[in-house]
Amino acid sequence: MIKIISPKKPFSFDDLRELWVYRELMYFLSWRDLKVRYKQTAIGVLWAIFQPFITMVVFTVFFGKLANIPSDHVPYPIFVYTGLLFWQFFSDALSETSAAFTNNQAIITKVYFPRLLLPLSSVLTKLIDFAIASFILIGLMIYYGYVPHLAGILFIPLLVFLTFLSSLGAGLFLAAINVKYRDVRYILPFFIQIMLFLTPVIYPASIAGKYSWILAINPMTGVIQTARAVLLGSTPVNPLLILSSFIIGALTLVIGFIYFRKAESYFADII
Repeated sequence: MIKIISPKKPFSFDDLRELWVYRELMYFLSWRDLKVRYKQTAIGVLWAIFQPFITMVVFTVFFGKLANIPSDHVPYPIFVYTGLLFWQFFSDALSETSAAFTNNQAIITKVYFPRLLLPLSSVLTKLIDFAIASFILIGLMIYYGYVPHLAGILFIPLLVFLTFLSSLGAGLFLAAINVKYRDVRYILPFFIQIMLFLTPVIYPASIAGKYSWILAINPMTGVIQTARAVLLGSTPVNPLLILSSFIIGALTLVIGFIYFRKAESYFADII
């Protein structure tokens, strides 16, 4: 059987069909990334819990106790951990996705498969870490006596999807740039650090006052604020904030995918 590889349109339903055909490869890539990350580690996947937990403790001491940053009348540890949970999913997925092609240059230059599988598998791996780290949030909710309504729990898959959307879109764009310009690996850590302070992770969005519209441009603002609203009852749910996160996340994905598709043709030549 001869397979003819020809230039594709920016988007077609054949892309979705191909992803389904190669679904087992995506599972293999995700499982490989997960095993490689925790291979020869003493506590294994528990690192997915340890990192956000220690970060939460440090933030609680310095920002919650010493700086006395408000937390919408919610205990600061659970307030900041709710934000950290979604932020870490986004930032880690963005970091992994941006290097998806350069880290897999050996297979990109040797065999054909939908290149989109690589960034997708990177985000899916971080989704597993997110699920594991969620157990700490459940423990904190039990400790502080927070019981979310069923409607609130039903919001969580939507918020995870919005985070997935934003991280994949931005990651695709950066991954395509990273193939040609390796500056991304130096710029991205600094960018993520700056974005942490432009996202209401360690503080409530209300603290920005009349400049809160600037925070709303960040798609993670709507995700984190809504997560706190539905799980902790810190503030009322703001539908406009959710809509804003969806529109910005979807726009990011469209731009990232279009740029990725245009750059895909020269990946194997210059990677």
